[in-house]
Formats: sequence, structure tokens, C-alpha cells
Amino acid sequence: MSNLKGKRAVISGASRGIGRGIAIQLAKAGADVVINYRNHEGEADEAVAACEAHGVRAFKVAADLADQQQTEALVDQAAELLGGLDIVVSNAAYSDRHTMLASDLDEFRKTIDISMWGAFYLVRRGAQKLVDAGNGGNLVVISSPHAHIAMPGAMAYNMAKAANDQMARTAACELAQYGIRCNIIHPGWTNTPGERKFFSEQTLEQKGSELPLGRLGEPEEIGRGVVFLCDPASQYITGSTITIDGGIQLPFKEMYRVEEANAR
Repeated sequence: MSNLKGKRAVISGASRGIGRGIAIQLAKAGADVVINYRNHEGEADEAVAACEAHGVRAFKVAADLADQQQTEALVDQAAELLGGLDIVVSNAAYSDRHTMLASDLDEFRKTIDISMWGAFYLVRRGAQKLVDAGNGGNLVVISSPHAHIAMPGAMAYNMAKAANDQMARTAACELAQYGIRCNIIHPGWTNTPGERKFFSEQTLEQKGSELPLGRLGEPEEIGRGVVFLCDPASQYITGSTITIDGGIQLPFKEMYRVEEANAR
């Protein structure tokens, strides 16, 4: 495991799901962490305790990423609590599912406000802190294959994630001169509470078994991707996208079975 001892990180949307997995893996690698949450304070406390179990400092900070002032205050408070920042992870997201013709525009705007604008507010303020400190650093944006797969019923989320990718790559270009790296992770179908909003346990189990690797991903697997990108040994990686999806974008597993049978 990478050695991030002494590094200081803030992760948005980290009380549960992928964000929590990221925070714990960063802590396991030695980084002190600030865990952002919006509604799930009890779960944020649990995430803090799980990080502290690895011998690091961990704090929770409430903020609504749809609000620019709250997001900027989150970054400022994280830097104050930790004595500076080295790693900023944009993870918080929101999604509701409607077709374009049946869109609930309040939900549509909420998805854009949190998943696109919230990511921008966090990355921008985090970058300002890293530039001012003059020690380089890492920005990691948790995006999605929705950035390039036009998934029906998820137009707002698709739009937000496509914007996330372009934001991160542009930031990588603009921040390279400061020794700040910015990279992207595309998680696939991951075992999180958020998935239960749209799918039953039976559906998740069934569809997970149909993936090429036969299961859903786990939050800690996404977290290990973040640790890899923030590792000083990865200092030549910027503007890149790591896909951690269990092969969900590969041809269906059944196709491999057919080819295997034909080969016999």
C-alpha cells in the first residue's frame, strides 16, 4: 500500500458509499482526512472512527455541495483542521432518474447543482488552496462512465459527469505548472447505499453476477484507485482517467461463453 503518511485530504460526500471507501483507504495509507457529509451525521461519525482506527486524524464537516459558500467553507475548514491540504477528492453526487420528456425539473437542477456545480466549487477552491501553499498536490474527481454513455433516464447525471471529465482535464492543463495533478476515476456498478435508491437487492445481485467479473465493485476498490493516483510514485500521471468497473463496458459475459464453446 502507498505511503501517504503526513498527507492531508478532504473528501466530499464521504459519510457512506464510495466516499467513505475512499476516506478509509486514504487513512489506511497514512493520510489525515476530513469527511464531508450533508445529511448522514451518524454515518459520518462511523466513518471518522473507521479512519481513526488506522492511527490518523479524522474529522467531519457538514456542507451542502450545491451551495458555493458552504463548499468553499468546507475546503477552508478542512485546511484549518489539518494544517493544510495535499489531496482534494470530489466525490459528492446526486441523481434522480426520469426520461427527458417526464423530467422533474427541480430534481434535474438538483442533480446539476450538486454533481456538476458542487464538483466545480470544490475543485476550484481546493486548487486555490494548493496553489497558495506552493507544495503541489492532488485533485481527484470521481466521475462516471455516464460521462460518455448516454444512459436513458439519467440525462442530468450524464450531463454532469461529462462536465466533470472536461473540468478535470482542463484543470490538469492549467495546474500542471504548479506541480498539481488532477485525475479522474470512473467507477462502475458499485455496492453502495445509493444503488438501493434505484434497484432492489435481488436486481443488484442478479445484474452483478452478469458482469464480466461476476459481482459489483466495492467502495474500497475505488478508494485504492484514489490512493494510487495520489501516491508520489504516480507523479507522472495527470489528466488521466482510471476505469474501475469490473469490465461492465466490455462485451457481455455471455459472448465469452459462446466463444469458449465454439473453441471447443
